[in-house]
Amino acid sequence: MNTQDNLQSFDKHTLHIATAYMTAKETVIEQGYADEIDWQDCLDFNDITECFFLRESAWVILSAGMNERVIKNKFLAISSAFCNWESAAIIVKNSLRCRQVALAIFGNIKKVDAILDTARILKERGFQTVKTEILEYGVDSIRQFPYMGPATSFHLAKNLGLPLAKPDRHLVRVARKTGFPSPAVMCDRISQVVGDKVPVIDLVIWRYATINRQYLNLF
Repeated sequence: MNTQDNLQSFDKHTLHIATAYMTAKETVIEQGYADEIDWQDCLDFNDITECFFLRESAWVILSAGMNERVIKNKFLAISSAFCNWESAAIIVKNSLRCRQVALAIFGNIKKVDAILDTARILKERGFQTVKTEILEYGVDSIRQFPYMGPATSFHLAKNLGLPLAKPDRHLVRVARKTGFPSPAVMCDRISQVVGDKVPVIDLVIWRYATINRQYLNLF
C-alpha cells in the first residue's frame, strides 16, 4: 500500500489529529528539543543497563509532581550523590552517605528514600531478573518499586524503551479533547498514520504542552 492509499484509509478526524501532531512536532524541534525526540526514538529496552535503570528510575521519582526544570537543574548533583548510578550494590553499600548528600541537594526525604529503596530492591532481586520480569509483565512489574503508581510506572516504562504512552495530565486532556478513551489509544492511532513510535508521540505532545499553555487549541 502506498502513502496515498494509507492516508485514504483513515477518517478525517484521525487525519486532523495526526496533522496537529506533526505541527506540534515541528514546534518542538524549532524550540530546540530535537535531541529529546532522537533520544526517545533510539531507546531499546534490550539495551537497558542497570546504571540506566537506576538513573531513569530516579528521574521519574524526582519528577513526580515537580517542575521538570527544577529536577533538571539538580540532577547532575543528585547523580553524583548516588555514585553516578554505577550499580545498585554500590549505592546500597554507601546508602548513608548517599542519603546525606542527596538530602542536602534535594530535601524531599520520601523521594530520596524511594531512590535508595529502588537500589535495594534491584540489588536483592538482581537486575537481569527485574529486566526479564518487566519485559514479560510490563508496568505491573514496575509497580513493585516505590513511587511507581498509575502514571509514573508508565513514565518509567516509556523511558526504558517500552512502546507505551503515559497517562500524563497533558496527554489525558488532549485525548479527551480529541475523543479518545486514553492517551495510549490516541498515540497508537497517530502512530498508525505518521509512523512515529508511540513513546515519541507521547513525548512530542507533552513537550508541546510545556511550550504552549494553549496547547489544546491545536487539537
